[in-house]
Amino acid sequence: MKQSNGHVRQSLYAEVTNRVIAELEAGRLPWVQPWDASACGCALPENGATGRRYSGINILILWAAVMERGFGVQRWLTFRQAQTLGGNVRKGEKGICICYADRFTPKEEAERARDEDREARQIAFLKRFTVFNVEQCEGLPEALTEVPEQLPEVEAVPAAHALIRASGAEFRVGGVEAYYAPAGDFVAVPEQQAFPDPINWYRTALHELGHWTGHHSRLDRDQSGSFGSAAYAREELVAEMASAFTCAALSIDPSVRHADYVGAWLAVLREDERAIFRAASAASKAADWLLRYVEVPAQGCVS
Repeated sequence: MKQSNGHVRQSLYAEVTNRVIAELEAGRLPWVQPWDASACGCALPENGATGRRYSGINILILWAAVMERGFGVQRWLTFRQAQTLGGNVRKGEKGICICYADRFTPKEEAERARDEDREARQIAFLKRFTVFNVEQCEGLPEALTEVPEQLPEVEAVPAAHALIRASGAEFRVGGVEAYYAPAGDFVAVPEQQAFPDPINWYRTALHELGHWTGHHSRLDRDQSGSFGSAAYAREELVAEMASAFTCAALSIDPSVRHADYVGAWLAVLREDERAIFRAASAASKAADWLLRYVEVPAQGCVS
Protein backbone atom coordinates (compact mmCIF):
# COMPACT_ATOMS: atom_id res chain seq x y z
CA MET A 1 0.00 0.00 0.00
CA LYS A 2 2.86 2.36 0.80
CA GLN A 3 4.35 1.79 -2.63
CA SER A 4 1.00 2.51 -4.24
CA ASN A 5 0.61 5.80 -2.33
CA GLY A 6 4.17 6.75 -3.21
CA HIS A 7 3.48 6.04 -6.86
CA VAL A 8 0.34 8.18 -6.80
CA ARG A 9 2.20 11.00 -5.09
CA GLN A 10 5.13 10.92 -7.51
CA SER A 11 2.91 10.64 -10.58
CA LEU A 12 0.87 13.67 -9.51
CA TYR A 13 3.98 15.80 -8.95
CA ALA A 14 5.35 14.70 -12.32
CA GLU A 15 2.03 15.12 -14.12
CA VAL A 16 1.49 18.71 -13.01
CA THR A 17 5.13 19.72 -13.40
CA ASN A 18 5.33 18.30 -16.93
CA ARG A 19 2.16 20.19 -17.85
CA VAL A 20 3.62 23.48 -16.59
CA ILE A 21 6.91 22.81 -18.39
CA ALA A 22 5.04 22.14 -21.65
CA GLU A 23 3.16 25.44 -21.29
CA LEU A 24 6.36 27.38 -20.64
CA GLU A 25 8.12 25.72 -23.58
CA ALA A 26 5.19 26.73 -25.79
CA GLY A 27 5.59 30.35 -24.69
CA ARG A 28 2.57 30.43 -22.37
CA LEU A 29 2.63 31.16 -18.65
CA PRO A 30 0.00 29.11 -16.76
CA TRP A 31 -0.52 31.95 -14.29
CA VAL A 32 -0.98 34.56 -17.04
CA GLN A 33 -3.69 33.48 -19.46
CA PRO A 34 -5.55 35.36 -22.23
CA TRP A 35 -8.54 36.16 -20.04
CA ASP A 36 -10.00 38.54 -22.58
CA ALA A 37 -10.59 35.53 -24.85
CA SER A 38 -12.00 33.27 -22.13
CA ALA A 39 -15.63 32.57 -21.32
CA CYS A 40 -15.25 33.78 -17.73
CA GLY A 41 -13.58 36.64 -15.93
CA CYS A 42 -10.23 36.22 -14.22
CA ALA A 43 -10.69 35.42 -10.56
CA LEU A 44 -9.40 32.91 -8.07
CA PRO A 45 -11.29 29.60 -8.34
CA GLU A 46 -13.53 28.84 -5.39
CA ASN A 47 -15.52 25.97 -3.94
CA GLY A 48 -19.19 26.52 -4.68
CA ALA A 49 -20.35 24.83 -1.48
CA THR A 50 -18.04 26.48 1.06
CA GLY A 51 -17.08 29.71 -0.74
CA ARG A 52 -13.42 29.06 0.07
CA ARG A 53 -10.89 29.94 -2.58
CA TYR A 54 -8.56 27.24 -3.79
CA SER A 55 -4.86 27.90 -3.27
CA GLY A 56 -1.40 26.92 -4.45
CA ILE A 57 -1.02 24.55 -7.37
CA ASN A 58 -4.79 24.03 -7.53
CA ILE A 59 -5.20 27.58 -8.82
CA LEU A 60 -3.04 26.76 -11.84
CA ILE A 61 -4.79 23.44 -12.41
CA LEU A 62 -8.28 24.94 -12.28
CA TRP A 63 -7.34 28.01 -14.32
CA ALA A 64 -6.06 25.69 -17.05
CA ALA A 65 -9.30 23.71 -16.94
CA VAL A 66 -11.41 26.87 -17.28
CA MET A 67 -9.42 27.88 -20.35
CA GLU A 68 -9.37 24.46 -21.99
CA ARG A 69 -13.04 23.68 -21.47
CA GLY A 70 -14.52 27.15 -21.83
CA PHE A 71 -16.37 27.28 -18.53
CA GLY A 72 -18.08 30.58 -17.74
CA VAL A 73 -17.62 30.49 -13.97
CA GLN A 74 -14.81 29.50 -11.60
CA ARG A 75 -16.86 27.61 -9.03
CA TRP A 76 -16.17 23.95 -8.36
CA LEU A 77 -17.79 21.11 -6.40
CA THR A 78 -17.02 17.53 -5.50
CA PHE A 79 -19.51 14.88 -6.62
CA ARG A 80 -20.89 14.63 -3.10
CA GLN A 81 -21.15 18.41 -2.65
CA ALA A 82 -23.25 18.67 -5.81
CA GLN A 83 -25.65 16.11 -4.36
CA THR A 84 -25.75 17.84 -0.99
CA LEU A 85 -26.77 21.06 -2.75
CA GLY A 86 -29.71 19.30 -4.38
CA GLY A 87 -28.14 18.71 -7.78
CA ASN A 88 -25.87 16.21 -9.45
CA VAL A 89 -23.00 15.91 -11.89
CA ARG A 90 -24.34 15.25 -15.39
CA LYS A 91 -23.71 11.76 -16.70
CA GLY A 92 -20.53 11.45 -18.74
CA GLU A 93 -18.86 14.60 -17.38
CA LYS A 94 -15.15 14.34 -16.67
CA GLY A 95 -13.86 15.98 -13.51
CA ILE A 96 -10.59 17.74 -12.78
CA CYS A 97 -8.00 16.19 -10.48
CA ILE A 98 -6.70 18.56 -7.82
CA CYS A 99 -4.68 17.85 -4.71
CA TYR A 100 -4.51 18.36 -0.99
CA ALA A 101 -1.13 18.51 0.71
CA ASP A 102 -0.44 18.27 4.42
CA ARG A 103 1.85 16.66 6.98
CA PHE A 104 1.21 14.18 9.77
CA THR A 105 3.13 12.53 12.58
CA PRO A 106 2.95 8.71 12.73
CA LYS A 107 1.98 7.39 16.15
CA GLU A 108 5.22 5.40 16.48
CA GLU A 109 7.32 8.48 15.68
CA ALA A 110 5.39 10.60 18.20
CA GLU A 111 6.01 8.02 20.93
CA ARG A 112 9.71 7.67 20.03
CA ALA A 113 10.20 11.45 19.99
CA ARG A 114 8.54 11.74 23.39
CA ASP A 115 10.85 9.05 24.82
CA GLU A 116 13.90 10.75 23.29
CA ASP A 117 12.77 14.25 24.35
CA ARG A 118 12.85 15.74 20.83
CA GLU A 119 10.52 17.18 18.22
CA ALA A 120 8.63 14.52 16.29
CA ARG A 121 9.38 14.31 12.58
CA GLN A 122 6.42 14.78 10.28
CA ILE A 123 5.74 13.05 7.00
CA ALA A 124 4.38 14.96 4.01
CA PHE A 125 1.51 13.50 2.05
CA LEU A 126 -0.32 14.47 -1.12
CA LYS A 127 -3.87 13.31 -1.77
CA ARG A 128 -5.68 13.75 -5.05
CA PHE A 129 -9.41 14.21 -5.46
CA THR A 130 -11.83 15.21 -8.22
CA VAL A 131 -13.92 18.35 -8.61
CA PHE A 132 -16.43 19.42 -11.25
CA ASN A 133 -17.25 22.88 -12.52
CA VAL A 134 -20.78 23.93 -11.63
CA GLU A 135 -21.51 24.07 -15.37
CA GLN A 136 -20.98 20.30 -15.44
CA CYS A 137 -23.80 19.88 -12.96
CA GLU A 138 -27.58 20.18 -13.06
CA GLY A 139 -30.20 20.97 -10.47
CA LEU A 140 -27.99 23.35 -8.50
CA PRO A 141 -29.22 26.61 -6.96
CA GLU A 142 -29.29 29.31 -9.64
CA ALA A 143 -26.92 31.55 -7.67
CA LEU A 144 -24.10 29.03 -8.15
CA THR A 145 -24.33 28.98 -11.93
CA GLU A 146 -24.81 32.70 -12.54
CA VAL A 147 -21.99 34.25 -14.57
CA PRO A 148 -20.49 37.11 -12.52
CA GLU A 149 -20.30 40.54 -14.09
CA GLN A 150 -16.83 41.84 -14.83
CA LEU A 151 -15.69 44.49 -12.40
CA PRO A 152 -14.90 47.78 -14.18
CA GLU A 153 -11.39 49.15 -13.89
CA VAL A 154 -12.72 52.23 -12.09
CA GLU A 155 -13.53 49.93 -9.14
CA ALA A 156 -10.54 47.58 -9.37
CA VAL A 157 -7.89 50.30 -9.28
CA PRO A 158 -9.02 51.85 -5.97
CA ALA A 159 -8.93 48.40 -4.36
CA ALA A 160 -5.35 47.88 -5.54
CA HIS A 161 -4.38 51.35 -4.34
CA ALA A 162 -5.98 50.70 -0.96
CA LEU A 163 -4.00 47.46 -0.63
CA ILE A 164 -0.71 49.22 -1.35
CA ARG A 165 -1.48 51.95 1.16
CA ALA A 166 -2.80 49.62 3.88
CA SER A 167 0.10 47.17 3.60
CA GLY A 168 2.38 49.59 5.42
CA ALA A 169 5.22 48.83 3.02
CA GLU A 170 7.77 51.60 2.45
CA PHE A 171 6.82 52.52 -1.10
CA ARG A 172 9.17 54.81 -3.04
CA VAL A 173 7.82 56.24 -6.27
CA GLY A 174 10.31 57.56 -8.82
CA GLY A 175 13.34 56.52 -10.83
CA VAL A 176 13.33 54.25 -13.88
CA GLU A 177 13.33 50.77 -12.31
CA ALA A 178 10.86 48.71 -10.30
CA TYR A 179 12.36 46.51 -7.60
CA TYR A 180 12.24 45.35 -4.00
CA ALA A 181 15.33 45.90 -1.84
CA PRO A 182 15.49 43.20 0.89
CA ALA A 183 18.32 44.91 2.79
CA GLY A 184 16.43 48.19 3.10
CA ASP A 185 13.02 46.51 3.07
CA PHE A 186 11.44 48.93 0.61
CA VAL A 187 9.67 48.82 -2.75
CA ALA A 188 10.58 51.20 -5.59
CA VAL A 189 8.34 51.79 -8.60
CA PRO A 190 8.58 54.47 -11.34
CA GLU A 191 5.98 57.22 -11.61
CA GLN A 192 2.62 56.15 -13.07
CA GLN A 193 3.26 58.41 -16.07
CA ALA A 194 6.04 56.02 -17.12
CA PHE A 195 3.43 53.35 -17.90
CA PRO A 196 1.46 53.80 -21.16
CA ASP A 197 -1.34 51.71 -19.64
CA PRO A 198 -2.00 52.91 -16.05
CA ILE A 199 -3.21 49.48 -14.90
CA ASN A 200 0.32 48.15 -15.50
CA TRP A 201 1.60 50.37 -12.69
CA TYR A 202 -0.59 48.43 -10.26
CA ARG A 203 0.44 45.08 -11.72
CA THR A 204 4.08 46.05 -11.30
CA ALA A 205 3.53 47.33 -7.77
CA LEU A 206 1.81 44.08 -6.75
CA HIS A 207 4.69 42.06 -8.17
CA GLU A 208 7.20 43.96 -6.05
CA LEU A 209 4.92 43.67 -3.01
CA GLY A 210 4.96 39.93 -3.66
CA HIS A 211 8.72 40.08 -3.05
CA TRP A 212 8.12 42.32 -0.02
CA THR A 213 6.08 39.59 1.72
CA GLY A 214 9.16 37.36 1.71
CA HIS A 215 11.12 39.53 4.16
CA HIS A 216 12.31 37.65 7.28
CA SER A 217 9.90 39.69 9.42
CA ARG A 218 6.95 38.48 7.34
CA LEU A 219 6.91 35.15 5.44
CA ASP A 220 10.69 34.64 5.72
CA ARG A 221 11.52 33.26 2.25
CA ASP A 222 15.04 32.78 0.97
CA GLN A 223 15.84 36.03 -0.85
CA SER A 224 19.61 35.65 -0.72
CA GLY A 225 20.07 34.39 -4.27
CA SER A 226 22.12 36.50 -6.66
CA PHE A 227 20.88 37.31 -10.15
CA GLY A 228 21.10 34.25 -12.39
CA SER A 229 21.07 31.73 -9.54
CA ALA A 230 18.45 29.03 -8.97
CA ALA A 231 17.45 30.67 -5.68
CA TYR A 232 16.87 33.98 -7.48
CA ALA A 233 14.75 32.24 -10.14
CA ARG A 234 12.67 30.50 -7.46
CA GLU A 235 11.94 33.77 -5.66
CA GLU A 236 11.07 35.47 -8.94
CA LEU A 237 8.68 32.61 -9.75
CA VAL A 238 6.97 33.07 -6.38
CA ALA A 239 6.59 36.83 -6.92
CA GLU A 240 5.23 36.32 -10.44
CA MET A 241 2.52 33.98 -9.24
CA ALA A 242 1.80 36.00 -6.09
CA SER A 243 1.15 39.01 -8.30
CA ALA A 244 -1.07 36.96 -10.62
CA PHE A 245 -3.11 35.57 -7.72
CA THR A 246 -3.45 38.99 -6.10
CA CYS A 247 -4.40 40.63 -9.39
CA ALA A 248 -7.06 38.00 -10.05
CA ALA A 249 -8.55 38.43 -6.58
CA LEU A 250 -8.72 42.19 -7.20
CA SER A 251 -10.31 41.65 -10.64
CA ILE A 252 -7.23 42.81 -12.52
CA ASP A 253 -6.14 40.70 -15.47
CA PRO A 254 -2.64 39.33 -14.58
CA SER A 255 0.27 40.09 -16.89
CA VAL A 256 3.90 39.02 -17.32
CA ARG A 257 6.45 40.97 -15.33
CA HIS A 258 9.62 39.02 -16.18
CA ALA A 259 9.08 36.78 -19.21
CA ASP A 260 12.85 36.75 -19.73
CA TYR A 261 13.16 34.43 -16.72
CA VAL A 262 11.30 31.57 -18.44
CA GLY A 263 14.55 29.76 -19.20
CA ALA A 264 15.63 29.93 -15.56
CA TRP A 265 12.19 28.74 -14.39
CA LEU A 266 12.35 25.79 -16.77
CA ALA A 267 15.73 24.82 -15.35
CA VAL A 268 14.33 24.92 -11.81
CA LEU A 269 11.27 22.83 -12.72
CA ARG A 270 13.27 20.23 -14.66
CA GLU A 271 15.62 19.85 -11.71
CA ASP A 272 12.88 19.38 -9.10
CA GLU A 273 9.36 18.17 -9.93
CA ARG A 274 8.08 19.58 -6.63
CA ALA A 275 9.39 23.10 -7.27
CA ILE A 276 6.20 24.38 -8.89
CA PHE A 277 4.16 23.03 -5.97
CA ARG A 278 6.40 24.82 -3.46
CA ALA A 279 6.40 28.04 -5.49
CA ALA A 280 2.61 28.04 -5.93
CA SER A 281 2.12 27.38 -2.22
CA ALA A 282 4.47 30.23 -1.29
CA ALA A 283 2.74 32.50 -3.82
CA SER A 284 -0.66 31.77 -2.29
CA LYS A 285 0.65 32.63 1.16
CA ALA A 286 2.10 35.87 -0.23
CA ALA A 287 -1.17 36.78 -1.95
CA ASP A 288 -3.14 35.99 1.21
CA TRP A 289 -0.77 38.21 3.20
CA LEU A 290 -1.48 41.12 0.86
CA LEU A 291 -5.20 40.54 0.40
CA ARG A 292 -5.90 40.66 4.12
CA TYR A 293 -5.45 44.44 3.85
CA VAL A 294 -8.47 44.96 1.60
CA GLU A 295 -12.01 43.79 1.03
CA VAL A 296 -11.77 41.54 -2.01
CA PRO A 297 -14.33 42.48 -4.69
CA ALA A 298 -16.65 40.07 -6.52
CA GLN A 299 -15.44 37.94 -9.44
CA GLY A 300 -14.64 39.63 -12.75
CA CYS A 301 -11.61 41.22 -14.39
CA VAL A 302 -10.28 44.20 -16.27
CA SER A 303 -7.89 43.78 -19.17
